[in-house]
Amino acid sequence: MRIIAGKAKGRTFTAPEGRSTRPTLDRVREAMFGMIQFDVEGAAVLDLFAGSGGLGLEALSRGADMAVFNDSDRNAARLIEKNLASLGLGENAEVYCLDCFQLIAACAGRELKFSIVLLDPPYASGLYELVFASLASAGVLEDGCIILAEHSAKMPLSIDLPCFLAGKPHRYGDVAVTKFIYRTGSAEPSLEEQ
Repeated sequence: MRIIAGKAKGRTFTAPEGRSTRPTLDRVREAMFGMIQFDVEGAAVLDLFAGSGGLGLEALSRGADMAVFNDSDRNAARLIEKNLASLGLGENAEVYCLDCFQLIAACAGRELKFSIVLLDPPYASGLYELVFASLASAGVLEDGCIILAEHSAKMPLSIDLPCFLAGKPHRYGDVAVTKFIYRTGSAEPSLEEQ
């Protein structure tokens, strides 16, 4: 696995062994960051189902101000810490090994607010709508926060919450990525189709 752009461009990092995590392919990661290329610099990023940390590492390399990584697998969390250290990106990063809802609650308790959330849970977990609802109710999203959700191309995401506006899914073989925008209050949300 390699960093695609930014200050760590071209440098490699390690993905967890075994089948418990599914690293985002380089081409999918490149496409995801193409969707948000002008939003990453200065962003506060949450990589909620981080695995190897590839998405959050890419965000830090491209100029995000900070990133919170979380994976419920202890070995994955340790590997993220090693990847951050080897790439020199650990200064503005925090790594946790919690249930995703515990992590969201902990961030709310610290009054953290994110401008980008990267979601790549197990595709068949049924977690997507629950996570979106938890993020919104916890108050951890800035108005206009971008959520990029990776999911199976065979399972389109339908988030039935009025504060999230979905763009069209982008397919990459068996994988799809859908971009959402979070809006607070009564303002009409807008999302440019990409």
